[in-house]
Amino acid sequence: MNLPAQVGVFGGGRMGAGIAHAFLVAGAAVTVIEADDEAAAASGARVRAGLAKAAERHTLSEPLDGVAARLTVTPDVAALAGAALVVEAVPENVDLKTTILAKVEEVAPEAALATNTSSLSVDRLASNLKRPERFIGLHFFNPVPVSELVEIVVGSKTASDLVTAAQSWVSSLGKTAITVTDSPGFASSRLGVAIALEAMRMLEDGVATAEDIDTAMTLGYKHPMGPLRTTDVVGLDVRLAIAEHLAREVGPRFEPPAILREKVAAGHLGRKSGQGFYSW
Repeated sequence: MNLPAQVGVFGGGRMGAGIAHAFLVAGAAVTVIEADDEAAAASGARVRAGLAKAAERHTLSEPLDGVAARLTVTPDVAALAGAALVVEAVPENVDLKTTILAKVEEVAPEAALATNTSSLSVDRLASNLKRPERFIGLHFFNPVPVSELVEIVVGSKTASDLVTAAQSWVSSLGKTAITVTDSPGFASSRLGVAIALEAMRMLEDGVATAEDIDTAMTLGYKHPMGPLRTTDVVGLDVRLAIAEHLAREVGPRFEPPAILREKVAAGHLGRKSGQGFYSW
C-alpha cells in the first residue's frame, strides 16, 4: 500500500516536526496543526530547517523547494479534512491526547488516526473515538529523520488491514517497523527505561561516572549511545513521566530514582535545557 498523499500531524514540536519531515521527504503533502499562529510559525521554521539540513547532506531525492512546498502549518484543525492519515504528536498527557484525537476524528472521519505515544495505552487513548478500529500507535524515535525504527502498537480494536497499511507506510518512509500489542511501555520504552533507570541508580550509588556507565553500553554491548546520554536527548522530564507511568502499571521496579526526580525539579532536563547528566 502506498504512502497516503495527504498526511496530518497534530503538534509541531521536536517529534511532530520530525514526523512531518519524514513524510515530506517520502513524497506526501503534510499539514501540521499547532496551538496558535506563533507556534505555527515556529513549527514551520523547525521543519524547514530540518529539510534544509537534509538538502545539505544530499539526502533529498528532489529539490528542497519542492519538498517544502508540500508543507502547511496552521492552527486551523479543519485543515485536516482531506488527510488520509493523521498522527497525533502532543505531550504525554492522556486527557490532552484523547481530546485532540476526538477533535481530529470529527473533522477527518475517514482518516486513519495514529498516536506517537511512547508509553500510554492505545486502547485508553481510543476511549473517546467513534471508530477505534481506525486507530493505531505509530511510535517514532528521536531524531525522527535519521532514526530507523517505528514501533507499531496494535490496540484490541485496531483493524488488521490498518496494521498492514501501517507496516507499508513505515517501509515507504525508509524505516523498519516492529509490531507489538498494546501493553505498558510497549517493547522499546519498557526496555529502554529499564536500562536507563538502572544506569541512574548506578550513578547515584557511585558505581561509576556517567561517562563510564555509558561507555560500558556503547563499547561492551554496541549500543550507539549510552543510557544516560540517551536520557539527555529524550529529555529527563519525558523519561520521568514514562517511568512513573510504568511504575503504576507494571510495578515498583520502574520507580524513578531520586537523582532523576531531583534533576527534573532543578530544571536539568537534558539537551533541551543545556544540562542533564551531561552539559550540552
